[in-house]
Amino acid sequence: PVLNAHRRHQTQSMSAGFRLRNSVCQLRQYYATGHMPSNLSMSAVGDKLFAALAGGSSGTSIYLPTNEVTMNRLMRNRSALTLLLGILSAASSVSCAQAEATAEARAAQPANPGFGSYWYQGKAEITSYQLEQARYGEVHPGHAVLIYVTEDFSREKHVKLDRPRAAGEDRVPILKLNFTKSFNTGIYPYSMMSSIFSPVDPVNDPRMLKSTTTSQEWCGHTFTQLNREADGYRIEQRSYFEAEGDENLTLEGVISEDEVWTTIRLNPANLPTGRLQMLPGSMYARLRHVPFGLRDVEAKLESAGNGLMAYSLAYPALDRTLTIHYRAEFPYEIEGWVESYRSGFGSSAPRLTTRATKNERLLNDYWNNNSLSHAGLRGELGLE
Repeated sequence: PVLNAHRRHQTQSMSAGFRLRNSVCQLRQYYATGHMPSNLSMSAVGDKLFAALAGGSSGTSIYLPTNEVTMNRLMRNRSALTLLLGILSAASSVSCAQAEATAEARAAQPANPGFGSYWYQGKAEITSYQLEQARYGEVHPGHAVLIYVTEDFSREKHVKLDRPRAAGEDRVPILKLNFTKSFNTGIYPYSMMSSIFSPVDPVNDPRMLKSTTTSQEWCGHTFTQLNREADGYRIEQRSYFEAEGDENLTLEGVISEDEVWTTIRLNPANLPTGRLQMLPGSMYARLRHVPFGLRDVEAKLESAGNGLMAYSLAYPALDRTLTIHYRAEFPYEIEGWVESYRSGFGSSAPRLTTRATKNERLLNDYWNNNSLSHAGLRGELGLE
């Protein structure tokens, strides 16, 4: 059997890499304890390792022994096994600590017991923020709005149901976030929006079902959509930039940064922590024209004082950090966020910080307040 040390494409091998990491960590555990469980032979562990990245990947091949006698000898040779574990860890790209962090993130906890009384009032939670947005090497003033509301979603079609009572098992209650940003860059405006759809039952439905992101400015507009499939997400991108163009791909075993914004509101205990891999946020990816793919990230959750928690993501390869501040108690309202990365063009682009600071918050059935007489509500949100 052959292990490929180089993956054909990062976006096509996340699930295989996760299986490999688990196998490497299992082998490390046997190595540390010096014994093998009675129900598992060394060759079975070897089979797991060698199957993890099988499937015709291209790259430099590493040939390893597979029969039980040879592997048992290798187990007794600590220096040889140390080398093997190093090779396998390099091939899997992520340490055992990262694998454990990812596994912890998948052990989902239910939504807060008070979820229904707050979120099923027939109203949306609308929060406005003063925005300082990094773009083109400068920081531009603007507004951001987070609109959270519950809806009934179609599991099959990934759209809001017109007749949820007749939908049967196709009905999925979700928490939807519409996340908007508006700011001007000189003479022309930017308008950005992400819609994120996450099931309200994180135990049985732990991953976001769908997200869409659009960006409009006078040069043109872009559209990105992620739809959850059995083992990952199907991604569509439409852009007026030649290098991005029309793109369709599938990512397996993905945790998307987009869903962090709904996970906080459902139950922040489900936020992944530690060293892992994540798909960067759609808004950031479009502003920085970052290709789709998983990136190494360090995720931390800690107290920020004054009744606040801080969830931070640090992407070393992107030189980017994002910290979201939210209330420590249910319903875990988001009070603001800070995001830093290089903005502008070329190697001398400065590292700037985007900030969003809470302005006002309303619980409102906005879909019923669409006449001229309701325009004053925008003033209550500080949007006028």
